[in-house]
Amino acid sequence: MTKENIKLFSEMHAEPSWLADLRQKAFDKIESLELPVIERVKFHRWNLGDGTITESEPSANVPDFTALDNHLKLVQVGTQTVFEQTPVELAEQGVVFTDFHSALEEIPELIEEFFMSSVKYDDDKLAAYHTAYFNSGAVLYIPDNVEITEPIEGIFYQDSDSDVPFNKHILIIAGKNSKISYLERLESRGEGSAKATANITVEVIARSDAQVKFAAIDRLGENVTAYISRRGKLGNDASIDWAIGVMNEGNVVADFDSDLIGNGSHADLKAVALSSGRQVQGIDTRVTNYGCNSIGNILQHGVILEKATLTFNGIGHIIKGAKGADAQQESRVLMLSDQARSDANPILLIDENDVTAGHAASIGQVDPEDMYYLMSRGLDQATAERLVVRGFLGSVIVEIPVKEVRDEMIATIEEKLSKR
Repeated sequence: MTKENIKLFSEMHAEPSWLADLRQKAFDKIESLELPVIERVKFHRWNLGDGTITESEPSANVPDFTALDNHLKLVQVGTQTVFEQTPVELAEQGVVFTDFHSALEEIPELIEEFFMSSVKYDDDKLAAYHTAYFNSGAVLYIPDNVEITEPIEGIFYQDSDSDVPFNKHILIIAGKNSKISYLERLESRGEGSAKATANITVEVIARSDAQVKFAAIDRLGENVTAYISRRGKLGNDASIDWAIGVMNEGNVVADFDSDLIGNGSHADLKAVALSSGRQVQGIDTRVTNYGCNSIGNILQHGVILEKATLTFNGIGHIIKGAKGADAQQESRVLMLSDQARSDANPILLIDENDVTAGHAASIGQVDPEDMYYLMSRGLDQATAERLVVRGFLGSVIVEIPVKEVRDEMIATIEEKLSKR
């Protein structure tokens, strides 16, 4: 019946045969595939999908749109698109930002070409599950030579009153020599306590000479168990600058991967994470250098409170033939509780001689000298500690392109610290 339900979902949305067939192939593979490897994270017994493909009902937890600006923007609550805004001048240039099934009608050839091109449906069990069961999503297409100076916002709310799986596919195609700044928010909304799962895949295709600034803040609720995969695929001289704030309340495993296919391509990933309560967050960040003179940098900073667990795996892989490649990584964790658990695992896989690579990792507590200095200036211990944490995480926060979201991230940090 599950396979038949997937077929009915495809028919109901008039999906093209290539996508309907791909869903069926992925479903057939699920049982035979292994879960992705997230080193030192025990998530094999987590419920990451209940085998249903349904749509959510219209929600009461819809935001107020009266104060929104005129930027390119898309807002979804559950599987429903509740707001879509494309300025006329961008539409005239061929820019598309709409829900996934509408995009299938507007730019079908592009979606067929790039959908699941940075991650394959049979890579692992969760990739296959996602391909078979994703129930909503969005597509952002920027044609060649188009530069958008204002931030583009994709806002995806999980309805805390609903147990409908939050399974989204977000596809971003940045054409040759295009330039964009994109902000993504994954957030639970409402006061409900329904248990839900999430399986989210974000693909960023940066074609030759494209420049993409990708910022995200993840704030899924404590009743959401999530797998979040963000993948970048870069052409010649393309760049993606990632800035990701992992601020969830529930258990999460995440893959943040960049494939530097093109010569001279460049990926710079900054991620901050804050874990509290008893939650477990495992973050696997990988940059793979295929192209000559490609550059990949990873910077991960995390803070752990109470009895939480946070794991950073940083993986730099230089493929044979990627001469002149550079892979650098740094993972640092600040522990504010002696009951917290953490791992910071640097991994370098080097298959070429003419390259540069390096890594650093550390786990520790707040520097007593920093605390002494701040408290000697009249600050109490709690305030001094908050300032140290904000400074520690600031390298990513400053990269968020929208001031209101930067302030929101800081407020989230302050809120979690104040509960200690």
